[in-house]
Amino acid sequence: MRELMVNDDVAAAGERLFARLSPRTVALSGGSTPKALYERLAGLSYPWESTDIFFGDERCVPPQHPDSNFHMAEGAVLSKVPARVHRMRGEDCDAAGYERELASVFGPGVPRFDLILLGLGTDGHTASLFPGDAALDERRRNVLRVERPDHSRLTLTLPVINAASVVIFLVVGASKQAALAALVGGNDIPAARVAASRIIILADPAAASTLKGQAP
Repeated sequence: MRELMVNDDVAAAGERLFARLSPRTVALSGGSTPKALYERLAGLSYPWESTDIFFGDERCVPPQHPDSNFHMAEGAVLSKVPARVHRMRGEDCDAAGYERELASVFGPGVPRFDLILLGLGTDGHTASLFPGDAALDERRRNVLRVERPDHSRLTLTLPVINAASVVIFLVVGASKQAALAALVGGNDIPAARVAASRIIILADPAAASTLKGQAP
């Protein structure tokens, strides 16, 4: 079941959802869309010291590289709250190493996150799961290295994403209209393969102008 929520201020709505859900294990999304939400979370009164923060994907670059998801998140929120941060080491691009990091918190098997934040690419990709990539069919590994034209990447696999209690897609901008319609319609795009127990699509009016939704 996908819940579509349309709100003029996605960051503010996302902050309210985060506070309501009160997750203790979270995987962050990269890209430009979640930055405003992360900046709001930095000022949220929250038990960060008992919260474990992971990442859904990362480019294989050093942590201070401008393309690093960690670099963006660190500046927006992680340097400002006392959460336990488990970054994907882009400089090593070691998928097995991040699987061990997950196991150190969740134990063996498939991790079960309280909350995973995801973006939506114009091509329908989410995390670093892209159309036509073999990573979409991975069922045994929790983390994979995938090759892309810009950078190699690490990504959580669909079994991990689908095991989460809640997944929130953050979708902003008119350029995402077609991808959002495909996601809501359950078309064959990577993002539509997400099948967590609860899926919330939080979109702004520009992205959702052809759809119907409700504000959270």
